[in-house]
Amino acid sequence: MAQQAETASEGEVLAAAQMMLGARYAIALTGAGMSVESGIPPFRGPGGLWTKHGEPPMNGFQIFLADPKKAWEDKLRRTQGDELYAALREARPNPGHQALVEMEALGVLRCVITQNIDNLHRAAGQKSLAEIHGNFALIRCLECASRFGFEQIALDELPPRCPVCSGLLKSDTVAFGEPIPRDVLTRCEEQAERADLVLLAGTSATVYPAAGFALEVKRRGGRLVEVNLYESEITAVCDLSLRAAAASLLPRLARALAGLRAASRA
Repeated sequence: MAQQAETASEGEVLAAAQMMLGARYAIALTGAGMSVESGIPPFRGPGGLWTKHGEPPMNGFQIFLADPKKAWEDKLRRTQGDELYAALREARPNPGHQALVEMEALGVLRCVITQNIDNLHRAAGQKSLAEIHGNFALIRCLECASRFGFEQIALDELPPRCPVCSGLLKSDTVAFGEPIPRDVLTRCEEQAERADLVLLAGTSATVYPAAGFALEVKRRGGRLVEVNLYESEITAVCDLSLRAAAASLLPRLARALAGLRAASRA
């Protein structure tokens, strides 16, 4: 992704921090922009994986259910040489991820809803987290929704079965045509219902149902603060848009929040 000079001023960062501190319940919604800043290629656009290699089938979940054994064999083969999986394995949390953890530790940020599958929020130490599209590093039971690390499940017999309920296991990553797991969707809905401010970081908020959470908060009179390099489709309804990369802007915002919180207690 082409980079551009940051235009977010210190005054705008301070205004965003004041909005967040004034909120009763602030949450964040993060997207692919944060992944890109950790070296993970985007799916769409110039240099995107789907641009280069073509989009995956829109009925991926139905293909899985029709022949889970073959789907698992294909998946394990892809993980060995696939460009995306190589990038996911090598990626590390960037300063933007760390800043969201700091905001949580300050008691300002209550939850992060992420559209990313890269495991980076977990790796950074985010405690209150909802991965709406799943996590590439986990395996999920389609029956009881238990999740496991790949190292916890023997893959010598395919398809693997859940050690809890014997249900069918698949990658936690949500495939095209697959419903969002009910437990995650319920958590996102509960967090959005409680929120009166959403910090949008590295997302254009156009993919549903994730985009709907932010718009619902706005509809109820809440505030939206956007952090993005570029103007997006949601910019017009945001209360404040900070033009900058999340990896560099969010640490500035975390510092401003810490400063205001310290000053209020002095």
